Amino acid sequence: MVTAVVLIKAQTDKVTALAEQMAELEGVSEVFSVAGQYDLVALVRVRENEDLARVISDKVRKLPGIVSSETLIAFKVYSKQDIEAAFSLGLD
Repeated sequence: MVTAVVLIKAQTDKVTALAEQMAELEGVSEVFSVAGQYDLVALVRVRENEDLARVISDKVRKLPGIVSSETLIAFKVYSKQDIEAAFSLGLD
């Protein structure tokens, strides 16, 4: 599984519509409206790097209203659920 975090700067009047469109795309698991330097943060989870290129380059970046984006590819994902599962199995 390949996970990427996509940081997006959007046209102010397009943020809501853009977030809703992105959330419907296959491979996009979550979209957050955020404060700060970026307007939206999307989590993309796909099977292979080629799928990542397809989702981000061919779909996300072509949506109207995106001013710019930056993609961060995760090397490893840590989650509270993973940690709790390890402890419930008796792994210390």
